[in-house]
Parts: sequence; C-alpha cells; structure tokens
Amino acid sequence: MNLRETATQVKNGQASLGIELGSTRIKAVLINPNFETISSGSYTWENQLKDGIWTYPLDQVWEGIQAAYAKIKADVQSKYHVSLDEISSIGVSAMMHGYLPFDKNNQLLVPFRTWRNNITEESADKLTDLFDFNIPQRWSVAHLYQAILNKEPHVKDIDFITTLAGYVHWKLSGEKVLGIGDASGVFPIDDQTLTYCQDFVDKFNSLPEVEQYPWKLKNILPAVLVAGRDAGHLTVDGAKLLDPSGTLQAGSLMAPPEGDAGTGMVGTNSVRKRTGNISVGTSAFSMNVLDAPLKKLHRDIDIVTTPTGDPVAMVHINNCSSDINAWVGLFRDFANAIGAKIDTNTLYETLFDSTVHSDPDAGGLINYSYLSGENITKIQEGRPLFVRTPNSKMSLANFFLTQLYAAFAPLKIGMDILLNEEHVQTDVMVAQGGLFGTPVIGQQVLANALNIPITIMNTASEGGPWGMAVLAKYAETYGKESLADYLDEKVFKNPESMTLTPEPAGVKGYESFITRYQAGLPVEALAGDDIKEREEKGSK
Repeated sequence: MNLRETATQVKNGQASLGIELGSTRIKAVLINPNFETISSGSYTWENQLKDGIWTYPLDQVWEGIQAAYAKIKADVQSKYHVSLDEISSIGVSAMMHGYLPFDKNNQLLVPFRTWRNNITEESADKLTDLFDFNIPQRWSVAHLYQAILNKEPHVKDIDFITTLAGYVHWKLSGEKVLGIGDASGVFPIDDQTLTYCQDFVDKFNSLPEVEQYPWKLKNILPAVLVAGRDAGHLTVDGAKLLDPSGTLQAGSLMAPPEGDAGTGMVGTNSVRKRTGNISVGTSAFSMNVLDAPLKKLHRDIDIVTTPTGDPVAMVHINNCSSDINAWVGLFRDFANAIGAKIDTNTLYETLFDSTVHSDPDAGGLINYSYLSGENITKIQEGRPLFVRTPNSKMSLANFFLTQLYAAFAPLKIGMDILLNEEHVQTDVMVAQGGLFGTPVIGQQVLANALNIPITIMNTASEGGPWGMAVLAKYAETYGKESLADYLDEKVFKNPESMTLTPEPAGVKGYESFITRYQAGLPVEALAGDDIKEREEKGSK
C-alpha cells in the first residue's frame, strides 16, 4: 500500500469505515478504495449477567465506538500525516438478534437483552408452531412475544424495537432501518418480497394476547433494506457521537446496518448459492447459502438471509472460545508466578502447537465450554466443566486439544443435521475468526470435526468490521452490479487462501470424543441445575 497515495485518499474523503460490535470487542476498520486496511482500532468489553439477563450498557456502546474511532484517527494522523475529517461511507454491524425496545420519546424501556439469553423458550416454541417456521430463542420477535406472555408492563409503551446494529445506525443517521440479513434475525423474511413475511405478520397481530396492544408489529419494526441501498447519511449529531472532538464532517453515506453473520459472509466471499462460511469467536455459527429449500423444519437450523436476501441455513452456537480464553488466562497466571513473562500471542501459539503431540481422541478427556446455556444441546444454564476418567491420558497436549474439540462440539452436532439429513451441497466452506490466528491447528481440528475441507483466506483475521467496510463501499455503487459479482471482480480478484482436508485419524478421534461428549451432557445439565451463581453484584 502506497503511503502517499493512501494519504491523498484519506485527505480527499475516499476512505470507508466499518464498525462491528462483537461479543468481546468493538472494532472499527478504515479501508481505502482498493479494500486495503488503512487503520483499525478496538475496545474490549464484556457482557454482564444482571438480574438473570445477559446485557451490555448502552453508555458503553458509545464509549467503545468512540475509543475505537479515536485510535484510528490518531493512527492516521501519525502514519499518514493527514487529519481524518471526511469519510465517504460508513457501515455498522453487530451481534445479531436480541431485544432493544424504545418508547415514543426514544427512551430504552428495558436493558438490552442479548442473543446469549435463554429466556424465551415458551414464546419461541409457540411462534414456531404458529408459523411452521423455526423461531430461535435469540430472535427479537421471540423476546417481544415472551415479554407479552410475561405481561411485562413496558410492552404497551413500545414505539420501536431494533437490534444493536440498528440502534447504532439510527443514532448516527436518524434512520430506523436494518440490512436484510440482520432483519432476518428479527422476524422471518419473505425471499420474494425481500421484507418481513406478511402472512406471519398477520398471524402474529391476530394473536389474542397481541391484539390488546395499541401498536401493530410492522409499525414498530425497522424497515428492511438489501445491500447496496442508500440507508441514509451521517448526521451532524451522529458525527459528534462518533468523533466527540468535532472534526469529523457529516454527510457520509450510510450502508444498511448488518449482523455479524452478514459481514462474515462478505468477509469470506460466501454470498453465492452453494457457498458457506464459519465464523468463530465467543459464539460461533456456520452459514450455508441454499440452492433449494430444506426438506423439513429443524429447531437447530435457523433460516436467515445473505445481505442481498438469499436464504441461508444457519447453525448458531452460544459458546465457542470463551473457555479457551479462560484456560489461557490460567496458564498466563502460572507463567507469571514462576517469573516466565510471555506475551499473549506466544502463549496461544505454544498451547495450540502442543496439540500436535496429542492422541487423536484427546486421551479420553471431555470438556463443556458452556459459559451460558446452549440451545442445540438443550442446556439451560452454562457451567464450564472439565471431566476425565481415572484412565484418561492427562497431558498438556490432550488437555488443550480437548478445549479445541469442545469449542466446535455444538457446531458439529448442528452441522451433522445439514450434511447427513438434509444433504446440503456446499462447494466451499471458508472459516474466519481469531481462533484461526494460530495457523493450521484450529483449521485442521475444524476440518476433522466436521469431516469437510476448510479454507482460510488471507482476510480471515480482518473479520466482520472489514466486511462491513466493504459493504459500505458497495453502497457507494447503489447496487449496480450484484454483490456476488462485486466481491468476485473487485474485492477478491487475487485471493490468497489455504485449504486443509480432514485427516482420517483426526476424524475418527473426533467421533470418539463427540460420542463421550454427548453421553455426558446430562452431567452438564445437572451442573446448571445444582451449582448456582455466586451472590455477587455484577457477576459475570
């Protein structure tokens, strides 16, 4: 990347900004017209379990966004010697699903309820039966209907509900809209009309417990936009929210706000039919773009869409890397205790690389990495749990391979439905996420777990905010060419990637692990029932 050319592009307002609010990080990425990363900034945050609800305070949303943007602004000034005063286009993405209800005075009625909450089983089951369409507990409509069933007093005052990405976009632009991918985690989408399914809307409005309220569903939901549409412009107030210093100018084109699933598809060039991707982090999900409808309804498979509205089969798991991070923290504490200072990247690499000396079945060890409940395995409350028998082979290599095996276990259970029951055909499966920052190891484990080839692209570490910045650039074209063609011909012209195929011994070893894992699930369920949270304010 040419520094002088990049400086000119920034000065002329040609850069685009992608912001993504993930489970553990708020990250912003600034790209040039060639889709190269100019700068990035991030802010670490963590969900809080308050009064039985997983949540984030909205004040911290803006604290994090402003901190990430400030880092980019300072970096641009330092590296390119120009001020970041004008941005051509901006896109916002975030964790999908959840519940943010506002009244007519734009006041939040209850604390943000995130995707992580398993508190809507009754409503999800009833809506699934009503629509004959799978409604997961995470979806916004499940949260809304559960609040109605619970007779929560705030429901009568609802004027608008949205997702986290929709909320940030609204505050930056004044527009109450959602990208269609994020909207597909709010309420089912009709892939012909590219908006909420009207038949389901009518059925919902006709429920006796819903009819008593003064609002109609569509009037309180965000409008739906496909990628490439104009979703408004950065307002003066929005510019000040993003950059409190006041130097950022208003007027940037805003792309339709998306969920992290949509940006994962863009970041891995997986928006065409028969392509797929896997994103791993605090949670994980696989996305398979369908070329035909599924044969039947599956409660463990969500039907969502690409950013352009094509149907996608999604397997979503609530827990992935959190327990790995916790164990790495324990090893860091031990290293510090013996005076062995080691940086975080080296520590992860050392532990990941140790697994090359493991047994294929991880020595008979088992781990449940459930910080929260897990829908696919019907676990209501998470209790991270490590189990071994007296004859298990306890070693560092086997122990850490068990952590990697456990991170992918619920995903494997869901993916087996798609691959073995629905026989979904996918030409390529691309993975991304921080867990693949250590080359080869996590990628090979995933290939063995799912028994399919896994590709990692050179953009894997850029993640969702880069994908959102690309969608912001695409918005500047106003959708004159398809998103799939745009990605192929403009963004991924010369992709660098590495594909690993399943290893027979690893596949056999993982099957042995998953058999033990599923046999022990009743123990994990009992742990959630019988071992209660510490009585501590703000426990996490």
